[in-house]
Amino acid sequence: MGVFTRRAALAAGGAVGAAWMLNAADAAPARGRIRSPLLYYSPEAEPFRDRMPVPPLIDSTDVTLAARTTSHRFHADWDESPAFGYGDQTYLGPTLVSHRGQPWRLRTRNRLGEHPFAADVDHSLHGVSADFGTRPRTTTHLHGGVTPPRHDGHPLDFAAPGEDLAYRYPTRQEATHLWYHDHSLGTTRLNVYAGLAGMNLVRDRFDTGRADNPLGLPAGDFEIPLILQEKTFRDGGVQSMRSTPVVPEGSWEGGAVGDVGLVNGKVWPELPVARGLYRFRVINAASLSVWRLFFSDSMRFWVIGNDGGLLDAPVRTRSLTLGPAERVDLLVDFSALAPGETVELRNDLAPPLQAQAIGSVAMPLFCRFRATAGRGFRGPVPTRLRGGAGLPRRLPRVERPRRTRTLTIIQDVEARLPPALMSLNNLGFTTSDVEKPVEGSTEVWDLVNVTLDPHNIHLHLIHFRVLERQPLDLSRYLTAHPKPPNGTRWTPRAGRFTDGPAVPRAAWESGPKDTVRADGLSITRILVRWPTAEELGFQPDRPYLPQTPTARAELAAAMTGETTGETDGGHGDGAAHAMEPGGAATRGGKVRGYLWHCHMIDHEDHDMMLPLRVVRPR
Repeated sequence: MGVFTRRAALAAGGAVGAAWMLNAADAAPARGRIRSPLLYYSPEAEPFRDRMPVPPLIDSTDVTLAARTTSHRFHADWDESPAFGYGDQTYLGPTLVSHRGQPWRLRTRNRLGEHPFAADVDHSLHGVSADFGTRPRTTTHLHGGVTPPRHDGHPLDFAAPGEDLAYRYPTRQEATHLWYHDHSLGTTRLNVYAGLAGMNLVRDRFDTGRADNPLGLPAGDFEIPLILQEKTFRDGGVQSMRSTPVVPEGSWEGGAVGDVGLVNGKVWPELPVARGLYRFRVINAASLSVWRLFFSDSMRFWVIGNDGGLLDAPVRTRSLTLGPAERVDLLVDFSALAPGETVELRNDLAPPLQAQAIGSVAMPLFCRFRATAGRGFRGPVPTRLRGGAGLPRRLPRVERPRRTRTLTIIQDVEARLPPALMSLNNLGFTTSDVEKPVEGSTEVWDLVNVTLDPHNIHLHLIHFRVLERQPLDLSRYLTAHPKPPNGTRWTPRAGRFTDGPAVPRAAWESGPKDTVRADGLSITRILVRWPTAEELGFQPDRPYLPQTPTARAELAAAMTGETTGETDGGHGDGAAHAMEPGGAATRGGKVRGYLWHCHMIDHEDHDMMLPLRVVRPR
């Protein structure tokens, strides 16, 4: 059930992979690495040569950002690399600050030139235009935002170079940590990897971001965004989308594991820190990898928030697991360090088995913190964050669900090689067989992962609560419910086919979430409450015309199956197929609804993404 590149390499690389895993478990992050012939490697780089940059803040109700083709130096000893950036940034974008109850507007202008990864565009994937390498499309999704459908950054509502998009966000949600990123159809992995991503911090009257905030949290210089990524670079420090020569250039790879870590756009940087408490707003902005984050001295730290806001109380831990698109709000105390003493942020979680088989090992290092002689924030870690005078309300109790909805996560390599076929519910993006939860209802979603690998599942519009994970007996499940060919819905209930007791969520993932790690061969259960239009302040199922002439023309063509390069739900069969009304589009050429998808964005592009509609009660 692995991705094509990994599966195809098993026969050739089994012996090499086994030897590599035995010899490279403790491989250094730079010099002296043992190399697998089935992988590409970044040039040698000395850690901690660069000071960690901090993205600039923009606090405004009217923001305009141009997405531009740039050059960016990822390491002091390397050359500049072609990249994308928002606004004045040569890579990534500024941190946007918004405020609860204060609507704001974001304009994004597509001023992109030739794509840094033009040679890596796979035109067999659904919705990828023939000229994408020279005229990249882009749309902007506010990930985690409770946003009207027209302003959600849907992949069918995009801008070509020279066109602009305008989004309005009501910002009725609590203080939290969102991010904005490209969401282009079939090419999200290329645009985000190139640099089209940035943070959005939502403030409210409790979490103001000021030094006198009622929660007593570090602020100003002591609150720092950490955008974590891993990459592979070519000679000279040029970004590379490719991790293995097994996959030809121009073909979708299915999940590249990087060999160097980045924070805020720099490879293995160092940050001077005062001796006190810091608040780090951390995001896994990688394409594929799940990490177990910890500090090199095993010091304890506190998790105070998840994707959608604060926990009821801080959770003390020495490590946590973070998958793509997940965010955590951390408090870290450096007061015990002597001036000049250092501590590193590290990872020791191995990549998926298919990547290990061709030689990949855990990318071990992100950055280093060096204590200065300066006195930092010396306030205490709060004992609680919700409930009580001057604090936001406690998180609501888990509601009784109206129904349980079964959804499946599939990697189908036997069907057609190359490439692999990724899907949700055994369906492709063009389907009209979509989930239609009812406004005001509460559901349990059983995310049944029949693959060996983890998949991080993201739901647009709402936040949910993680309940538990339970191992799946795949053999019994498939024997009782053989999977039909792709294109036929396949979502059999899995409750009778478990292979062990359910494991409750980790304490630090108990808050509101919009993205959840669904482990391989398991059932991940989440509780989802679908808000009403009255609660939202907008109609969640209202269709709308795409904003730009290019998007309107391409959607109209897609409704008849005439779009260049369009295939059957991203399945690479070379045939043209019309989008089905009732899913992501209407017969009138309008876009409708939201999305749910894997946020391993390589998987999202092919074709682990489905439409989602929130409908009125009948």
